[in-house]
Amino acid sequence: MKNGGIIGKMGGMMKIAVIFPAAGQSQRFGAGSKIEQNLAGKPVFLQAIEPFLKHPAVTQCIVAVNPDHLDAFKFKWNDKLGFRGVQIVAGGKIERWETVAKAMEAVPQDCTHVAVHDAARPLVDQALLDRVFEAAKHYPAVVPAVPVTATLKHTEALTPQEEHRSDDPLDAIMGQAGKTAVNVRKINRTIDRTDVVAVQTPQVFEIALLRKAYAAINAGDVQTNQITDDAGLVEAMGQNVFVVEGDPANLKITHPQDLALAQAIAEHRKRASSASLGKKRLFMLDDDD
Repeated sequence: MKNGGIIGKMGGMMKIAVIFPAAGQSQRFGAGSKIEQNLAGKPVFLQAIEPFLKHPAVTQCIVAVNPDHLDAFKFKWNDKLGFRGVQIVAGGKIERWETVAKAMEAVPQDCTHVAVHDAARPLVDQALLDRVFEAAKHYPAVVPAVPVTATLKHTEALTPQEEHRSDDPLDAIMGQAGKTAVNVRKINRTIDRTDVVAVQTPQVFEIALLRKAYAAINAGDVQTNQITDDAGLVEAMGQNVFVVEGDPANLKITHPQDLALAQAIAEHRKRASSASLGKKRLFMLDDDD
């Protein structure tokens, strides 16, 4: 891993350590580890890591996996990752914040910032990294996000009377044989989507701020049951988090259909890159005439 960096605010050198939480159980994905699925010839997690390895501000990449799977993961991938200077460490077993907290212990002391990026978000590109890292020179907590375009509704469970309306008298005799199970809820309000965004990763923080946030967990000052990302943890401390433009293609693989979409995007990018390279070579040959 390179020992470079870029100039940050106040003229100091900006050195970013990137943590890739990879300790999840992939329960919603189904069979197999989603981060080890093949995507355009490489595992998903490696596709997520490689753009960071190319960025001059990044000085360390750390992959944090479930401790129960650490030895197996290292046996399978340590050669490929070690060659690139990527460190593999044990994360947590249950909560994402536990995994990030464990990985923080491996962050080099000279780093000025920590970025946290989903190992299952393999389509991040250099333009997005440039935007997030540029903003992180000036603001202590920065996340990318995209506007929410869908209509948002808040739902609640049915009352016993409403559930009873869907009862079929024949169920007492026939049971549920041949029926499709349907979970029904009801809408209680429409949510105003003005200024609502869907947050992505990488999320970038000044290292002192993120260390303080995790110290607050250990001190019992922050409740973690409603915190699903590091920005939420920082917000719980009363700290502002700043947003830059994300990328709709920067999707997170959660379900099998997400992987299929990621495959299509990756193949499109590959064809576009090949076409661009072909044009450059053609113009180079023309210049030689």
